[in-house]
Amino acid sequence: MKPDLFQAPDYYNLDDLLTEEHKLIRDTARDWVKRDVSPIIEEYAQKAEFPKQIVNGLAEIGAFGPYIPEEYGGAGLDQISYGLIMQEIERGDSGVRSTASVQSSLVMYPIYAYGNEEQRNKYLPKLASGEWLGCFGLTEPNHGSNPSGMETKFKDMGDHYLLNGAKMWISNAPFAQVAVVWAKNEEGRIHGLIVERGMEGFSTPETHNKWSLRASATGELIFDNVKVPKENLLPNKSGLGAPLGCLDSARYGISWGAIGAAMDCYDTALRYCKERVQFGKPIGKFQLQQKKLSEMITEITKAQLLAWRLGTLKNEGKATSAQISMAKRNNVEMAIKIAREARQMLGGMGITGEYSIMRHMMNLESVITYEGTHDIHLLITGLDVTGLNAFK
Repeated sequence: MKPDLFQAPDYYNLDDLLTEEHKLIRDTARDWVKRDVSPIIEEYAQKAEFPKQIVNGLAEIGAFGPYIPEEYGGAGLDQISYGLIMQEIERGDSGVRSTASVQSSLVMYPIYAYGNEEQRNKYLPKLASGEWLGCFGLTEPNHGSNPSGMETKFKDMGDHYLLNGAKMWISNAPFAQVAVVWAKNEEGRIHGLIVERGMEGFSTPETHNKWSLRASATGELIFDNVKVPKENLLPNKSGLGAPLGCLDSARYGISWGAIGAAMDCYDTALRYCKERVQFGKPIGKFQLQQKKLSEMITEITKAQLLAWRLGTLKNEGKATSAQISMAKRNNVEMAIKIAREARQMLGGMGITGEYSIMRHMMNLESVITYEGTHDIHLLITGLDVTGLNAFK
C-alpha cells in the first residue's frame, strides 16, 4: 500500500482568495482522503465495490449537504466550501465524490428547496448524518439528454399516488434508503416524489460490468404500481425546471471535483518524471515532458480560477445555468486530457493500479457524460450566446 504523497498545486496563489474557514474545511477533507480513501480505493475499484465504511467519514467532513442550514443537520457553509470539499473528495476518487454529490445536490437540495417543513425535518437530518443515503431518479432508458420525454408516470388514486416506470444509471441506487424521483402526472406535468426503500413494487437492481466509476454503486429504479403517500410529493416546485435546478447544483460541484482529479494526475506525473531515469537522466529534463507538465499546470490554474469565480457568483445568487454548464464542460475536459497525458508520461506503469491515473481516466469518461453530456453543455453555451435554440 503506497503512501499518499499528494501535494496540491497552487500556481497563482489562489489560497489568498480563500478565507481561513475555507482552507480549514479543505484541509480537513484533504487529510481525510489521505487517511481513509487513498489507502483502500484501488482495491475497491479493482473489485468494483463501494467502500461503505467511508460513509460516516463523508458525513463528518461535511460532505453531505454542506450548504444545507444547520437546523436540518447540514453544515450551513457557503458554495466555495462545497466546491472545495468536492475537489478534495474527487482527488481521491470520482465515484466517492459522486456519492457525496448525489446526496447533497440531488437529494438533500430538492427536499430543502422544493419540500415542505415536514419533509425537511423527516429526511434531511438522516441524510446529513449518513444514516440514510439517497439517490436521484431522472434519466430513463429512452430519455437521457432529453429528460422532458420521460415515461415514468403517476396517477392520483385518491388517498395515494400510483407510480410506474423505470430509471437507469442511478448512483447510490442499490443501497439508497430514499429516492427523489421525477415523474409526470396525468396532465403531463413533472413533479418530484420521495420514494422510500421497502415500498411495495419498488426495486433497485445493480448495474454491473462497468469500466468506469467502479468504486461507486450504480443501478436502476423500477416502479411497478408503487403506492406513494401523497405527503411525499415535493410541493414547492414542478416542471422540468425543478430537476434541472438540482442538476445545476450538482454540475457546479463537478466543476470543482474534476479539478481534484486533474491535480492528482498532475502531481503523480510530476513526481514520477523527477524519479524515473532514462538515458542517464530524469525524464523531467526532456523538453516534451516539461511541455506536458507546463500545459497541465496552466490548464489546472485556469480551471481553478473559473471555479472560484463561479463559486463567488453562486454565493451572491448570480450564477446562471449557462455559466455552470461552461465550467462543468471546461473543467471535466481539462481533467480528462490531463489524465490521458499523465498516463502516457508514466508509460506502462500508468495502466497499473500502483498509480491512480488510469482509474481517474476511466472515471472521467463517466463524468464527461453524466449531469449533461459534453456536447449538450456546448449547445447550452451556444444558446446563451446566440439566443438561437439548437434543440428545436
